[in-house]
Amino acid sequence: MKGNEPEKDYKGYEYKRVVVKENQFSFYIDCYKNFGWALDENTPVKNERGQSTFQMKRDRTILNKTELTRLERNFDACLLEMDKLEQSKTTVPMILTMSCGLIGTAFMAGSVFAVTATPPMIWLCVLLAVPGFAGWILPYFIYRKGVEKRTQKIDPFIEIKQNEIDEICRKGFSLL
Repeated sequence: MKGNEPEKDYKGYEYKRVVVKENQFSFYIDCYKNFGWALDENTPVKNERGQSTFQMKRDRTILNKTELTRLERNFDACLLEMDKLEQSKTTVPMILTMSCGLIGTAFMAGSVFAVTATPPMIWLCVLLAVPGFAGWILPYFIYRKGVEKRTQKIDPFIEIKQNEIDEICRKGFSLL
């Protein structure tokens, strides 16, 4: 359409709103192009709290629409699995870290009760304070080492999912 001239051929579109992490914006746009979607230039991209919200559109009369939709659902499922794998890198270490901190806090509480008892039991206070402080210091190191181990364990699975996504996008592109 040039100036105010109307378009000669009618084109119907279907629309899709997508919400992704801000750092994955480009990846999603590039992948969705392989299923016939294009960024809707009429709708602004919104960036809020580390997330990007954008609108995509594609021609309603696109060929192989059923197969493209099936591939797109498979693509979305792979992305969801990848997100869960990414989250699992920190979940287990976080649980171990919280448990260690909680146990340290319990020892410290016992230490405080020992010193405030009548008569004060200083020897028990010191005895309980040592593992209490250890329970407050060790979580940092437990978390770092745990994330490192989980990352080494999970990264090959993420790589497999990325290869699967690449294959799905290739199939979608070939159908267009």
